[in-house]
Amino acid sequence: MNTFIIAEAGVNHNGDTALALELVDIAADAGADAIKFQTFSADRLVREGAPKAEYQRTQTGDGDQHQMLKALELPEASYEALVQRCAARGIEFMSTPFDEEAASFLIGLGMRRIKVPSGEITNIPFLKILAAYGVPLILSTGMANLQEVEAAVAAVQATREALGHTGKLSDYVTVLHCTSNYPAAAADVNLRAMATMRQALNLPIGYSDHTDGIAISIAAVAQGASVIEKHFTISRDMKGPDHKASLEPAELRTMVQSIRLVEQAQGDGVKTPAQKELAVRDLVRRSVTSAAAIKKGEVFGAHNLTLLRPGTGIAPADLANLYGKTATHDIPSRTTLTWTDVE
Repeated sequence: MNTFIIAEAGVNHNGDTALALELVDIAADAGADAIKFQTFSADRLVREGAPKAEYQRTQTGDGDQHQMLKALELPEASYEALVQRCAARGIEFMSTPFDEEAASFLIGLGMRRIKVPSGEITNIPFLKILAAYGVPLILSTGMANLQEVEAAVAAVQATREALGHTGKLSDYVTVLHCTSNYPAAAADVNLRAMATMRQALNLPIGYSDHTDGIAISIAAVAQGASVIEKHFTISRDMKGPDHKASLEPAELRTMVQSIRLVEQAQGDGVKTPAQKELAVRDLVRRSVTSAAAIKKGEVFGAHNLTLLRPGTGIAPADLANLYGKTATHDIPSRTTLTWTDVE
């Protein structure tokens, strides 16, 4: 099963529709499965005067969170063009809704799945609204503990059941492990939490990566992540809250290629030789071999037998079974033995 790779444009369009369209092209060129934006109204999300996070202050300077987000809103009129560009480029359009109005707007555009941001994982009323749409949900869990994640999943499940939505929850809900720092330090990532959540929730588990570089995303895929989400930008030199913690186009492309390579390497889990190994196997394994010339009727023992390549004769495991038996004919020194050589 292929990892679903979400190229997270987020607000890296800086409120510019032309830049957002360019980001669609970059994500498609990189081979990502989806590109995701963020749909919000600053007025409905945060009050005036709310402080910025430290990383936001570092990247965007003074001002409050409301002012910053107001400048990063993407006009609703831009979305139709984004949806059309995604369709033309063969990449799925996604955008995270931050309120009920945004969710309704995006579903009306035909968005096929909803990504719930980490900050809304405890917003149970909002989760119930999103679950009612009946489309797949991806829940990000940055800053959350397991009990909070379980409560969110339970709310989604209860809503689906109350509305008569059928099907296994695992077909509709994916949970993303996440560390909500920008960038996140590798020591804070705790990839093993993916296995903990997989066992506790019995749901597909993915990873939303805020670390520098691509190594941790690739490691998450090796640990079974079904979804990878990673921020990207045209240039980390651009001004804005998330550019510094984002991949540039070539890095995004390399990440996608690396993930696809890891997928090929995962295999089916059955421990058996690959077909191409079989041609090598006999060349590097050993067989019972005469250590000296052996006369017909001579008794085999440690003094006249050894183990040498190739592995086309009697297996080393049978060496002790030859001791005390006799040769059926004269055997030259350093000859690979077969059972026809043994009386």
